Amino acid sequence: MSIQSNRLSKEEYENNFSDIHPPFGFDETAVIEANRCFNCFDAPCTKLCPTTIDIPRFIRQIASGDIKGSARTIFSSNIMGTGCSKVCPVEKLCEGVCVYHFLKEKPVSIAKLQRFSTEKALREKWKLFDRKHGIGKKVAVVGAGPAGLSCAHALSMSGVDVTIFEKEKRPGGLMTYGIAGYKVTSGFCQDEIDYILSIGGIQIQLEKELENHFTLEQLRKNYDAVFLGIGLGMTRSLNIPGESLEGVIDAMTFIKQIRTLEHSQIAVGEKVAVIGMGMTAIDAATQAKRLGAREVTLVYRRSVREKPCTDTELKVALLDGCSILWLMSPKEILGENGKVKKLVCEKMILGEPDNSSRRAPVPMGETVTIDVDLIIKATGQVPYETLIRKSSVQDKDGKISINDMAMTTIPGIFAGGDAVSGGKEVVNAVQAGKNAAQAILAYLR
Repeated sequence: MSIQSNRLSKEEYENNFSDIHPPFGFDETAVIEANRCFNCFDAPCTKLCPTTIDIPRFIRQIASGDIKGSARTIFSSNIMGTGCSKVCPVEKLCEGVCVYHFLKEKPVSIAKLQRFSTEKALREKWKLFDRKHGIGKKVAVVGAGPAGLSCAHALSMSGVDVTIFEKEKRPGGLMTYGIAGYKVTSGFCQDEIDYILSIGGIQIQLEKELENHFTLEQLRKNYDAVFLGIGLGMTRSLNIPGESLEGVIDAMTFIKQIRTLEHSQIAVGEKVAVIGMGMTAIDAATQAKRLGAREVTLVYRRSVREKPCTDTELKVALLDGCSILWLMSPKEILGENGKVKKLVCEKMILGEPDNSSRRAPVPMGETVTIDVDLIIKATGQVPYETLIRKSSVQDKDGKISINDMAMTTIPGIFAGGDAVSGGKEVVNAVQAGKNAAQAILAYLR
C-alpha cells in the first residue's frame, strides 16, 4: 500500500469528475418538464426553500418561454441560485415535498429547471437588476463565501459601496474550496462570482485575513457597518492515539487540494478510510475513489437511520464502490515508520437520544481492525473560537451570537452563515446574508 498521485489516465480523471447532474440537453426538454408542475397554490416547495424562491412562478415562466423572467424570479430571492441548483439537498427540501410524491410519481425536477434558466443568465450575461445610485454609505464584509457574497450583492443593489475581505486566494468560500469537483467546477464558481459582482459597487480584497491583516476595530472606524461571514474552521479532532501519523488528513484539506490542483497531482491511498457520514464525508469518499483509490471505507458510529447525509448522497458513494462500517467508532490509529497502517474501530450499540435528538452510540468493548494507508477525517468543522474571542465578539459555544436583527453584541457589527449557525447548507448561508443586508440597511437609515 502507498499514497501516490497520478493513478489514472487523463481521460479517466475527466470522466470521473465530470458533471454528476448534467443539465437538460434541449430547451424543449426543460419546457416539457416545466409543464408537469401543478403550480400549486401556497406551494410546499416554496415554503421549504430557505430563500423562499417562488418556485411555481419561475417554472411557469419557463413553460411559457420567458426564460429571462424565470432567472430574474430566482435571483431576486437567491443570487446564488445557479450554485444552489447544483449543491442543494433538494430531496429533503423543495423536491422532497413536491405533491407528485402523493401520487407515487417522480417529483418535478425543480433543481434542474432552476439550473436551466440561471445558467443561461450566467452564460449570456443577462443584466437583470439595476443598482440604485450610491447613498454615501460603505460596508465591510469579512468573508467571500455564500453569506458574504449574498450580503454584499443585496447591499450594493441598494446603493451601498461594499468591500469584501477574503483570506483565500480566490473568493467563493465553501463553493470554491469545500464541495466535490463533480458537483461544481472551479470555472463555474468563478463565473457565478463574476455575475454577482457585475452589479457594481463591490470590491474584493483577496488574501486579507481578519486579525492578521486588519482588526475589527479598524473596520469599525473606516466603515459604516461590518458583516462577518467567516464560516467555520478546520475539522474536529478525533482525539485518539495515532492521529498525528503521516497519512491522516482532514476532509476540508483533502477537498481543497482537489479543487485547487490538477487531479493527477493529488496523492491518494490504496486503502482509504473516511470517518463520518455527512455530506463532506460522502464528497471525500467518492472523490478518493474517483482519484484511483482501490478501497474506500466510510466509518460511522451510528446506524443508517441516524446518518446526516441524504439517501441520494449515500447512493452516490455506494455506486462508486465505497463500503461502509456502520456502528463503528475510531479508537486508535496504528502506524509503522511514522505512517498510517491500520485503523482500530470499536463496535457501538445505540443508547438513549443525545443533544442531537439521535440515539447516542455506546461502546460494546469489541474492536475491529482494518488495513489503511490514508485516513480522512470528516467529523464536522469547528468554529473559529480563538478568532471570535480575539475580535471581541461575544460567542456561544464558539459561534457568533446575534440578535433578531443579525447584529452582534457590538453595535454596527453584523454576522451570519456558518459562523453563527454552526454549519448548514449553502442556501441557508445565502439567506443569512440577505437577512443581514436588510438589517444593515435599516441600521444605516
